[in-house]
Amino acid sequence: MVAEFVDILQVGSRNMYDQDLLATVARKGKPVMYKRHFGASMEEFLSFAEYIAAEGNKDIILCERGIVPVGKGKSFTRYNLDLAAVPIALKETYLPIMVDPSHATGRRDLIYSMSCAAMAAGANGLMVEVHTNPAEALVDASQMITPPELKELIDTCRQINKLVKKH
Repeated sequence: MVAEFVDILQVGSRNMYDQDLLATVARKGKPVMYKRHFGASMEEFLSFAEYIAAEGNKDIILCERGIVPVGKGKSFTRYNLDLAAVPIALKETYLPIMVDPSHATGRRDLIYSMSCAAMAAGANGLMVEVHTNPAEALVDASQMITPPELKELIDTCRQINKLVKKH
């Protein structure tokens, strides 16, 4: 039913391995935002995207959203943002790739720098959580930026994108 009303269907990271869901979503004929599971290797991520393509849907947008950190100790971020995934995906597939620094870091203060780094790595776009007053957000307040911060981020990332596209 959702597919009737949206422009893009998203498969969240926790459903990345659900082959039946991937096939069902693919058959809806809508672009699919496909997020990498936090424990998936790049091989798994790209291989499971093929379940969508095998159903005839080539409108797949990959989304890197961080992987589980290696080792123990204090965790400074929710996940490690795997920026190497960006040029790998661009080299190994025809698919665009976006980066989600909000979910990867879980920290508002890291979104700007990680977004800039993602664009420098060649990302086709970003998925960033925004709220007019993050402190009042019902969930995920710590990983949201404000609209003025988003404008600054967009302006900077556009400049980075221009520089990267020249090379």
